[in-house]
Amino acid sequence: MSFRIGQGVDTHQLVDGYALIIGGVTIPFKRGSKGHSDGDVLLHAIVDALLGAISMGDIGQHFPSSDDRWKDADSSVFLTHTHCLLNEAGYKIRNIDATVTLQEPHISEYIPQMKANIVTILHMDEDSVSVKATTSDHLGYCGRGEGISASAIALVSKKESA
Repeated sequence: MSFRIGQGVDTHQLVDGYALIIGGVTIPFKRGSKGHSDGDVLLHAIVDALLGAISMGDIGQHFPSSDDRWKDADSSVFLTHTHCLLNEAGYKIRNIDATVTLQEPHISEYIPQMKANIVTILHMDEDSVSVKATTSDHLGYCGRGEGISASAIALVSKKESA
């Protein structure tokens, strides 16, 4: 069986006037993630990890910020498209491990819904998706509340021939 690993990282500014959407969940907070689409760093990092695992570029190649079709787009569209690309290339996602870094708000209560959203979009078992959150202990742009970051790693394998 042929296995491949991909990694993804995404970072956005946190600013007034934007919604804070992480893993498809809108989280009440005074600032949100500024992005061309909905700014969902978690889904963006997962998309990049999956695309990287199958050597199909990155989110910017498939959904460029220069294209107004993706202005304010729901990032679940990006993840759904990426899942289709994986299927077409003959790959199955084995597991995803992701971490969101932000100082505040604390998001642990929203993680089960984030996982459920990812599992539903990617048609995976719940125990194959891990979402974690951490702070940067007040260090750097995340620690100062200026931004949010997410990283993800994905393991995929070629589907068995029938």
